[in-house]
Amino acid sequence: MIHMLCRSKVSDFAKWLQVFSSHKKAHVDAGLILEHLWQACDNPDQIFYLFRVDDVGKAEAFISAPDAARAARTSGVVDGEYHFVNSAEGY
Repeated sequence: MIHMLCRSKVSDFAKWLQVFSSHKKAHVDAGLILEHLWQACDNPDQIFYLFRVDDVGKAEAFISAPDAARAARTSGVVDGEYHFVNSAEGY
């Protein structure tokens, strides 16, 4: 199963969460199902979240679209990154 692991630094978590939550249908339409959302213990504006990815191509198109960059600016994202990951067996 493929996941998308994201890290974002935001200017205000409550503002970011409001914008992020308003895009739930768009996330689902892009094959992104939110599984976890965390805040750093020492900085609540440093967030990490994990999506299950149903279709990497649709997910990449969604996060590369101009609307995604606009939503990031509107929500107060200061910095961030994302990675598509698979489970690593063997431990």
